Amino acid sequence: MILDEPRSISFSFKGNGGKLLGIYIVNMFLIAITIGLYYPWAKAKMTRYIHSETELEGEPFVFHGTGKEMFIGFIKSVGIVLLFGISVQLLTMLFGLYGAIIGGLLSVAFFLCAFPYAIHGSMRYQTSRTSWNGVHWGYRGNLGVFIRKFIIGYFMTVFTLGIYGAWYAQSLRKYIVGNTRFGNIEFEYDGDGLTYFVMHLKGIVLTICTLGIYFFWYNKDIFNYLVNQTSARHEEEEIEFTSELTGGALFGHMFTNALLVVFTLGIGFPWAIVRTLRFVYSNISINGNFNVEKLVDTEPAYNDALGEELGGVIEAALS
Repeated sequence: MILDEPRSISFSFKGNGGKLLGIYIVNMFLIAITIGLYYPWAKAKMTRYIHSETELEGEPFVFHGTGKEMFIGFIKSVGIVLLFGISVQLLTMLFGLYGAIIGGLLSVAFFLCAFPYAIHGSMRYQTSRTSWNGVHWGYRGNLGVFIRKFIIGYFMTVFTLGIYGAWYAQSLRKYIVGNTRFGNIEFEYDGDGLTYFVMHLKGIVLTICTLGIYFFWYNKDIFNYLVNQTSARHEEEEIEFTSELTGGALFGHMFTNALLVVFTLGIGFPWAIVRTLRFVYSNISINGNFNVEKLVDTEPAYNDALGEELGGVIEAALS
């Protein structure tokens, strides 16, 4: 069978800073007058706009998530965290020091399970509620497997004083990307821990030695590596992702964004977001045999936003 020659696949962001500012202003006003209750709807509205302005082959993505789904997920998350917190306090009150020790151990166990659950749930929700040309994304990871990988990797990182962190990060990324689907398109990530470790070590050392100047080149290397090690397969056809971002371009982008936000007293923040999304997408090239006619909607619907909201609630509780 003779495959078509690989070609460049169009991928871009068309958003407008003025429109995004309008959404920001309305969202902030409604969040203020509802004492924060409108936040899930504001989040859904922002996500829907970002998706609608992101185009693949000239067609926009669609976000199907709703504020109601996110609000229910938020209420569940708050309830879980509050219930756990009250339980720990009761243990301490009833059993004193022993209760406090048990509560502390339970807290560690809770957070070590809650964080991977939040990541897993968020991936399932965000992918399932996103579509393009009628075809939905999906995430097929197994919660139990992911929690085990997360916990084992965490303790190995602690016991090696952080050295295993590079392998840990690559292992999680490989699992998440490898279980992500876009219809019948399967993704793969081939990064390895040693390369990632050396890259970070080099970046940290040179950033310190150059008084922070190398920071932009350090982040450029990370960005390029994460993109270049990602690929996809559509039936027997290969799709490759590449990036040739330069440190100078990243420095220029971040510097001008900082000026934009500072000199407009924060009003320019929506434009900074738009510029960043355009900058990121313009530095990612997608090449391969992408045949829309062979794209099949294979992923089941999933509208439980508990995982999507749980991470934010836990971070707020810890801060």
